[in-house]
Amino acid sequence: MEIIQEYFLCDDCQNKDFKLIYNFRIKFHGVNFSEDLIYDKLTDELFQCTKCKKTYTRDQVDGVLNEIKKKRRGKG
Repeated sequence: MEIIQEYFLCDDCQNKDFKLIYNFRIKFHGVNFSEDLIYDKLTDELFQCTKCKKTYTRDQVDGVLNEIKKKRRGKG
């Protein structure tokens, strides 16, 4: 059985190596039953190309990988 590997590649430089960057934030919002603010603690994941430093979100990476899967399944 043949094994085929395809990688997510940087749009700008075609590099396949990325490093993970985390952003930590707190989002405050009000609610109609209280004057106190409620907050959500959030962590954002970004993937930065190790060559040109362009960043991608997880959704962008997953979207490209899903397109690769669809393309390969269509060739079966």
